[in-house]
Amino acid sequence: MQKPACNTVYVDTFTNGVLDPEQPMLGPVRDGGVIVANTTPGCWGPMITPSLRGGHEVTQPVYVENAEPGDAIAIRIRSIRVTSVATASGNDQTVEGRFLGDPYVAARCPECGTDRPETRIEGIGMTAIRCVNCGADVTPFTFTNGYTIAFDENRELGVTLHREAAEAIARDGLKYMAIPENSVQNPIVTFAPHDIVGAVARIRPFLGQLGTTPSRPFPDSHNAGDFGSFLIGAPHEYALTKEELEERTDGHMDINRVRENAVVICPVKVPGGGVYLGDMHAMQGDGEIAGHTTDVSGIVTLQVHVLKGLTLEGPILLPVEEDLPHLARPLTREEKAKALRTARRFGLHRLEESAPVSFVGTGSNLNEATDNGLKRAANLLGMTVPEVMNRATITGSIEIGRHPGVVTVTFLAPLERLERIGIADLVREQYRLEE
Repeated sequence: MQKPACNTVYVDTFTNGVLDPEQPMLGPVRDGGVIVANTTPGCWGPMITPSLRGGHEVTQPVYVENAEPGDAIAIRIRSIRVTSVATASGNDQTVEGRFLGDPYVAARCPECGTDRPETRIEGIGMTAIRCVNCGADVTPFTFTNGYTIAFDENRELGVTLHREAAEAIARDGLKYMAIPENSVQNPIVTFAPHDIVGAVARIRPFLGQLGTTPSRPFPDSHNAGDFGSFLIGAPHEYALTKEELEERTDGHMDINRVRENAVVICPVKVPGGGVYLGDMHAMQGDGEIAGHTTDVSGIVTLQVHVLKGLTLEGPILLPVEEDLPHLARPLTREEKAKALRTARRFGLHRLEESAPVSFVGTGSNLNEATDNGLKRAANLLGMTVPEVMNRATITGSIEIGRHPGVVTVTFLAPLERLERIGIADLVREQYRLEE
């Protein structure tokens, strides 16, 4: 018998790097309820923790009351708070001989051959992660250029540090990164990178991972069309066919607009949806061009609502208004009045009512991701792809989430189409539109 749904579910447990629909979920949380999570840092810590199987360490998924396959779940990000004092990041390179096909998924000790070995930390620096079985240096990734960055008390700015400070932080990495107690990752500050010194960066935190559980096991960082393409024909147990990759839910977006007060509408592919999150970043420019950014721990509050019968091919994002492309921002009253005067001069007496909507597209490269986003928008809204292309050109934009292959296709969509699919009220609320 299923437990009664809770108004609030607290999350401080994590996956082993794999999103597996057969594994138990937390909850259930009621439809309209709240999820509060203490998240772990994303990429780099798990990347140097070979026992993890997915390149990230996301939260244990939460079952949402009344969510069934073929529905969608609207997730409103009520708050994001960074708890790390410092972190480290940078551009990566793989170390040959330390993985089977995919360094994120199938690490292997180069000396004793143990798959996904447990590790211990010996000292600091890029040779500090050691196999517990034989003592070999076992990390499958190192930096090509890296930095250690510390944050002010209000988490408004970060400053990159010199060698002495980076090494002091490296010796007490769990504390400085505020890594949750149930996390198993090695803190990336252990590497003490310090190639960039004295740079100042503004903090604007967001979630690199936010979504629902796929209908088959996926390594968490590969739950998207770009990283997911690495699984096609892979030599390990998480190998997929091109068709099976379509079971993904694109929760790994790395879109910097997935921040406080944004709404993400996610497909439901398993009973309860399985809402999960993680990979919080302190800041990131469009594209995450270095491949990685500032992974941090943090406290996140989400509110979930089930949208019955809304079958999605991938996520829809409703960014905060200031994050919308200029051409996709809702028209003001004055703009509408001016447009109507122009229309009447040419015998047109009614304007289309429209509102912003952003479709996430993913693929093995940016062209494939753009095509994917355009097709998803066209299929859901009952348009042709050329019409979506025109609308995104004159009332929106294509924006890069993650450089390998995540984009958003954003444009002003006809409100009557949004009414038809059942998200018009959400859009009106998000952008304070009048009925």
